[in-house]
Amino acid sequence: MIGWAVVLIAAAAVCLLNVLGFTQGGRGQVGEHLVYEGSSWLAIALLAWLPWAALRGAKTWSWTLRLVAHVAAALVFSLLHVGLFILFRALAFGVLGQPYDPVAAAGAYRYEVWKDLLAYAMFAGCYGMVGLVEAGRPPQPAAPALPPEDLFDIRDGGRLVRVRLEEILAVSSAGNYAQFHLRDGRRPMMRSSLAALAAELGPRGFVRTHKSWLVNARAVRGLTPEGSGDYAVALDEGQTAPLSRRYPQALHRLRAPATS
Repeated sequence: MIGWAVVLIAAAAVCLLNVLGFTQGGRGQVGEHLVYEGSSWLAIALLAWLPWAALRGAKTWSWTLRLVAHVAAALVFSLLHVGLFILFRALAFGVLGQPYDPVAAAGAYRYEVWKDLLAYAMFAGCYGMVGLVEAGRPPQPAAPALPPEDLFDIRDGGRLVRVRLEEILAVSSAGNYAQFHLRDGRRPMMRSSLAALAAELGPRGFVRTHKSWLVNARAVRGLTPEGSGDYAVALDEGQTAPLSRRYPQALHRLRAPATS
């Protein structure tokens, strides 16, 4: 895309300079030369993909085959360029009511072909240089892959601990940090509020049982009343967590697995 834009801008600049050169030299009217140069630029705009396609399609070929491919593509480019600008000029001059002889213009093809071959080489070179610049750019860092639904990343200081959700028995608040209670006895810390973790882990099977505790409902093995409506939540691996009477919805949710 960048190479295509550079090619069109360069071609437009050349056409504009040609118009200025012809009109300042007194060789025709501005409108006439705008038609001539504009039709040529429009044809180039429609054919600018040809050098790019040949460059891209033949990049794995040998140098000999590449040369043959580019010569063939350059000739096709020239034929189409001349054919298109003759058509555009005939249409434009017809609308303007001015005479134009497309046969005579086609007869001058041998004078155009060399300019077209040079233009093709310049366009291909431009595409090639843009490709080298693009290849030399450092690769953009890939976005970190999101963990699957059954995994959770605990950012413990400068390290990351990735665990399965089933390995997390509970999460407790520790000031500005949250402490994860894992099956294997580890207690990694993560700078986060318990409310933020409850919002993230709630849809994934975790229940807020206390202002300072979040438990994995799948790890609950029993509920023991402690009076005044509070309970002790028995978890896997012999661990426990509190369930406050202030969280009746948690009690309702955990009763089913506790009595099953």
